Amino acid sequence: MVKQRKFVTVDGNEAAAHIAHLTNEVIAIYPITPASPMGELADAWSAARRPNLWGVVPEVIEMQSEGGAAGAVHGALQTGALTTTFTASQGLLLMIPNMYKIAG
Repeated sequence: MVKQRKFVTVDGNEAAAHIAHLTNEVIAIYPITPASPMGELADAWSAARRPNLWGVVPEVIEMQSEGGAAGAVHGALQTGALTTTFTASQGLLLMIPNMYKIAG
């Protein structure tokens, strides 16, 4: 018997959030348009206790600024956690000082 595949149409934000939620342990967010839906989706999935690929529910941390989100990513990466954040062009500019630290 052939298993039926289920196809779902989603936008780019949801597709990116889905993969990030499946492959990370920590997700540091600061809502900024147009990246807000990704953080909101990841937060909702973690609140619903939806596990990642390793059976762990990712920790979603909402920060006070884009710089704070980048700092949280830096700290989580230093502990060895698989970590991500979502941002847009202006938010990325605010993350640059912390990105130099992340790069070493």
